[in-house]
Amino acid sequence: MSLFDTSPIVAAGRQGRQAPLADRMRPHTLNEYEGQEHLLAPGKPLRLAIESDDPTSMIFWGPPGTGKTTLAKMIAHRTQASFIEFSAVLSGIKEIKQVMADAEKAAHLGSRTILFVDEIHRFNKAQQDAFLPYVERGTIRLIGATTENPSFEINAALLSRCRVYTLVALTEEQILILLRRALSDAERGLGAMGIEADEDALTTIASYSSGDARNALNALEVAARLADGRGDHRITKALASEALQRRVLLYDKKGEQHYDIISALHKSVRNSDPDAALYWLGRMLEAGEDPMYCARRIVRMAVEDIGLAAPEALNLCLSAKEALHFLGQPEGDLALAQAVVYLALAPKSNAVYTAYGAVLGDIQATAAEPVPLHLRNAPTKLMKELDYGKGYQYAHDVEGRVADMECLPPSLAGRRYYHPTSEGREKLLAQRMEEIARIRQEKRRD
Repeated sequence: MSLFDTSPIVAAGRQGRQAPLADRMRPHTLNEYEGQEHLLAPGKPLRLAIESDDPTSMIFWGPPGTGKTTLAKMIAHRTQASFIEFSAVLSGIKEIKQVMADAEKAAHLGSRTILFVDEIHRFNKAQQDAFLPYVERGTIRLIGATTENPSFEINAALLSRCRVYTLVALTEEQILILLRRALSDAERGLGAMGIEADEDALTTIASYSSGDARNALNALEVAARLADGRGDHRITKALASEALQRRVLLYDKKGEQHYDIISALHKSVRNSDPDAALYWLGRMLEAGEDPMYCARRIVRMAVEDIGLAAPEALNLCLSAKEALHFLGQPEGDLALAQAVVYLALAPKSNAVYTAYGAVLGDIQATAAEPVPLHLRNAPTKLMKELDYGKGYQYAHDVEGRVADMECLPPSLAGRRYYHPTSEGREKLLAQRMEEIARIRQEKRRD
């Protein structure tokens, strides 16, 4: 699109019924826009910015199908600015520089330019830097859309010059409003086809869309064409399910959803909630996550959160990993499910995890002292003459098999790192530690 083309909303209308339903049903006004009330309700920040024609550049961050592109086009239409749309997937630095040059010429002629960059997180740092001088001078008003956390994906210099607005997934009720509107709209929607839909069919589509309006409208259009092709004018729940085929799960194996869901799985296990643990594991596996990644994280849970309270948990999780490797999917998924249920119900202890963290802290904070002489081996005559091994007590030769001998460096003598809990097997370890301390104390008295 050139800088001087007609409004994108008008241009979209010219596509007529050839455009997908989701594109045809894009709202023209803020009053038609569904969702994002925290930004667009009267008096809310984004609505005020749009109504006051605030020229600030901005980033729209949110899941797919929440209206990021629609908002950008509505802003361009309301401000009568020229609208240029880029896809970071298809465009490179050469195209960016050319558009910047064209926008600068247009600015000298009094024309305003909004540059919309979809999936802006896919531009690398050099490409993002190319926008900076033009954004600073006000040559362009940049509107970026991203499904990824801008804090991680947008460079700091550009991010500091933009206002970030967070969009959220639409609720099922909001999706239902959009579906009913598309069914009744004879000009842009499916109204001219005379298609009706059962309420449970619409609910099925809304539920399976995962808050993605585009996905829901596309599924409705497929269902309508299936019904029309069969000489029927009603979308039933069965027909809707046929159109959907399979629920679309919002998940990016390298993005924030990846980390959010594995975090939810880990914290559900830690909180002894087997039902939630199974749910989050299922979400990851059904969305196509590498099952071996899940297996590795489950093993980590065994050593971090279960520890010596149930030491068999580690072996069970390693066995689940081997079963997954041996069986493959989907059969092997059940082994992971068995492991997370066991971990969730097992007694919990992070005592070893905490102890090792304290050890690492001391290693960083204290001098690297030499090994005490009595703990060193003395394989040569010289070493013996230098007192290597002198004073060492062989534990098997003393009563109770516990010697009254310090094994830490002098500056850390008496330091205690491991504090067992009273959970599971660790309760027995705590009793054993008390017994060892008592034996040592008696030897010192002797």
